[in-house]
Amino acid sequence: MPDGHSTESSGTAAWGSRDFRFYQSARLLGVLGSEAQSVGVAWQIYQITHSTLALGYTGLALFLPGLVFVLPAGHVADRYDRRAIILTCYSVQSLATAALLWLSLHGIRSILPVYLILFVIGTGRCFSGPAASAWVPSLVPKEHFVNAVTWGATVFQIANASGPMFGGLLFTLALTGRLASLNGAPLVYCFTLVCLLLFLSLTSMMSPRPPIEASGKAFTLQTVFAGLRYVRGTRLLLGSISLDLFAVLLGGAVALMPVFARDVLHEGAKGLGLLRAMPSLGALSVSLLLLRFPLRRRAGRTMLTCVGLFGAATVVFGLSRNLWLSCVALVIIGASDMVSVVVRSSLLQLATPPEMRGRVSAVNWLFLGASNELGEFESGLTAHWWGAVRAVIIGGTASMAVTGIWSVFFPALRKADRLTAESLIAVEREFSSAEPMN
Repeated sequence: MPDGHSTESSGTAAWGSRDFRFYQSARLLGVLGSEAQSVGVAWQIYQITHSTLALGYTGLALFLPGLVFVLPAGHVADRYDRRAIILTCYSVQSLATAALLWLSLHGIRSILPVYLILFVIGTGRCFSGPAASAWVPSLVPKEHFVNAVTWGATVFQIANASGPMFGGLLFTLALTGRLASLNGAPLVYCFTLVCLLLFLSLTSMMSPRPPIEASGKAFTLQTVFAGLRYVRGTRLLLGSISLDLFAVLLGGAVALMPVFARDVLHEGAKGLGLLRAMPSLGALSVSLLLLRFPLRRRAGRTMLTCVGLFGAATVVFGLSRNLWLSCVALVIIGASDMVSVVVRSSLLQLATPPEMRGRVSAVNWLFLGASNELGEFESGLTAHWWGAVRAVIIGGTASMAVTGIWSVFFPALRKADRLTAESLIAVEREFSSAEPMN
């Protein structure tokens, strides 16, 4: 129960819950440390290898565990105490960061151990992600859940934008005296380790959750794949998750920003830094706006409209030859994507029974990871075929086309109105009876 006297209409209603305050503070630190560490790892590996391919393998090492463990991770999240899972996973990640620190202090001769450590970190994230996503609804009263999702997205955007900055500053900081041995990557890893330890401390002070309803179910293929079957049979979830997958997969322009900064806009490294900041600026601005004016009605149509806007802004970015027009397009890309994130996250939890949230969150985690990682690969591949400008324009156009197709084939998504469990379940029942899934 909340500690304060927040009301549903308050933009800070979710913060009335003590556990929500503790978890979001911990999450802010966790994401800050993770993003800073990613910069440290990338810089260190590039210093050693001077290979862009070696950099690409860092993302692959973090993503591969998801392909292997994501469905079992969802089952684990539904069977065991979610707080204990999160604490275990972050403890493992803390040990992995300590291993990176030890390697850096003793000199890295081969980068293979770094990839192995990143694989361990990716495995920890794979298991903690579904558990954390499924845990959030129990931290606040149900009438404050959408507010909690919006605040969660805001906290993530703040940490996601600030983390790389901290990592870059710490990597270039020049310490003297006895601390000189920490210069470079070791100092970044120390920062990440402190953030992870604070995460563990804050999370351990949260109240344990009551037993999960599905805790008695055995670990079988049927229970492991139940999340996939549930998503496939639920029109709202299948429509929202697959829409995000294809829109981001086709319309991602972030991976090609260095090309646009240098060869299209001719603005160099400073221009690249400005471009990279714009989507986060748009996302953060809209998340703050949604806290003041939350979505009340027509959530599904709003999501479809924003995904279409995401594609249109991507086309504008591809066509632009002016830095400031490109920045405006990227702000719109980040802003429209944030609305989609809030609606999709709310649909994911509110349209899913509590005992299934871990496994359904694992499916969403896999699709989200696939759209981001494969989207970068798709952007690079199509840019190699057609050139960066054509690749971005075609991708944005394809995103708009996908939005139109999804609005026809997923009428339940189009008709989703209020972001409440009762309203979403009623819409799903209406269209699942009219359009049975085989």
